[in-house]
Amino acid sequence: MTKIFLADAQATHSLGVRLGQSLPAGSVILLEGDLGTGKTTLVQGIGTGLGISDPIVSPTFTLINEYLEGRLPLYHLDLYRLQPEEVESLNLDSYWEGVDVPLGIVAIEWSDRLPYLPVSYLRIYLTYSTEQGRYAQVISSPTQLKLPVKTREQGTGNREQ
Repeated sequence: MTKIFLADAQATHSLGVRLGQSLPAGSVILLEGDLGTGKTTLVQGIGTGLGISDPIVSPTFTLINEYLEGRLPLYHLDLYRLQPEEVESLNLDSYWEGVDVPLGIVAIEWSDRLPYLPVSYLRIYLTYSTEQGRYAQVISSPTQLKLPVKTREQGTGNREQ
């Protein structure tokens, strides 16, 4: 597990940019954290890193937003309003397996509602408190090699713990 201090929302966005620039096709990012901890901000950064110019907004009501214009497609999912049994019928594995859609990066907000997990993923827990600040805890699945970005960068406010 890697724990990264994020000084502010811009640092969260910057982490996303680095992920977008370095993750390969087929990457799945499972995002967890309370409301307002930066899940959508991180995905917006991923979009920037992929070269996507369309505004990236939370798909809370549409469930899935597809952005196809960047270095790789970005599939942004938000499962907040769903129960696990409802999620299962969406066949989300078609996104991370590249079935019926081009293989890209899949970012899933409220991933704790997934009834099953992909074989390989990065799980990112975002936390925020006025006392402790913002943190991202990154956990790789057993088949994910490692976080593909440097976690310490001058000037971004990121600090590895």
